[in-house]
Amino acid sequence: MTENASPGEPQAKTPRGKSPIFYGWYIVFAAFVVMTVSAGFGFYNLSVYLEAFVDERGFSVGSTSAATAAFFVSSGISGLAVGWLIERYDPRWTIAGGALLSGLVLSGAGMVDQLWQLYLFYVLFGVGYSACALLPCTTLVARWFERKRSVALSLASTGLSLGGILLTPLSAELIERLGLGGAAPWLGAGLIFGIAPIAVLLFRPSPVAMGLAPDGDDAPDQDGEGQPIINGVPYQTAVRSRFFIFGTITFMASMMAQVGSIAHQFSLVAGRTEDKDLAALAVSVMAGASIAGRLLGGWALPHISSRLFMGGLLIGQAAALSLYAFAATPLTLLLVAAFFGTTVGNLLMMQPLLIAEAFGTVAYARIYSTSQLFTTLGVASGPAVYGLVYEAANGYAASFLYGAAASIVGLGALALAGPIAQKAELKKQET
Repeated sequence: MTENASPGEPQAKTPRGKSPIFYGWYIVFAAFVVMTVSAGFGFYNLSVYLEAFVDERGFSVGSTSAATAAFFVSSGISGLAVGWLIERYDPRWTIAGGALLSGLVLSGAGMVDQLWQLYLFYVLFGVGYSACALLPCTTLVARWFERKRSVALSLASTGLSLGGILLTPLSAELIERLGLGGAAPWLGAGLIFGIAPIAVLLFRPSPVAMGLAPDGDDAPDQDGEGQPIINGVPYQTAVRSRFFIFGTITFMASMMAQVGSIAHQFSLVAGRTEDKDLAALAVSVMAGASIAGRLLGGWALPHISSRLFMGGLLIGQAAALSLYAFAATPLTLLLVAAFFGTTVGNLLMMQPLLIAEAFGTVAYARIYSTSQLFTTLGVASGPAVYGLVYEAANGYAASFLYGAAASIVGLGALALAGPIAQKAELKKQET
């Protein structure tokens, strides 16, 4: 198990001589870098790769969009195996292996010229991405922090937005200059060397493996036999619980609305203003607001209920998407983009945070990967559903109102999930 120190693992200093900086913050920094690189070359770059495959390889938009959906499905399914691996072995090797796989696959993008190769590219890219992105990084941060978990997660997951802001435009420029075949090896190398060395050098499986306690406390809690206590609900108990089932429905609905809105935001603004530069600015405003909102959320969460905060986010998202349905002037569109952005960053952070609060860390990776599998179905369907509603209603108003309604469905599911009851579950196990 990863909770045990492995041979050659550095040991923590004694409380009297311990480092002034808790090692968990090095974990946060490493997760920040890894998520910046994985999101920049992976998630946010999917639209860039789509355009390149259509323009340079002659694939249809429909075929490439379906292949992109295969990326999400494969990453969701393979996440189950990733969760199993990082529970049993040192996660840094899984992360490094995922970076190597996804980087090698990305390097070969220029050789894709048949439809079956396109699907294989996205499936393998999704497998590698799942092993070196959100799942392992949030698992490690959750293990290293309890009281300060929301702050740590907000700082680490800011890398997701930063990757889209910094690396995706760089990738697009590189592909435009060199073509997909010329740029792909450089992009693949950036993914490998931006993740693997950081993972191997800085990540450590848990505070227990270094003789530490979460949040930098003096020593880990021990049971009667002197073994470290790792709190949590077993996997089988967790996935059958009301909180898991309705909580997962909450994120399926809310992330479908969020990703669908992000995918069509540029087209909505450009179509209503006939200004592509303004549309690009709206996307940038949304991304910047997501970073600011996530950092503010991480600061506020230790002082308020996570479920109430999540409920507020869903109400805010529903309101923002309703406003998007009717906003038409440049000023109102930019204001709504900023409003929507504050919910975007926080919603992505809340799923790992609520799962860690509800079920602890003993089986967190498998619990989160299972929930993420179903959430991925919502993520993959969002852009397509928005497009279908747009075509049926001949406009984006209906699409964004549909997203607002989905957010309210998520709010209802959150109410049905009931309270976070890890302590109650643990008491049942004891009796």
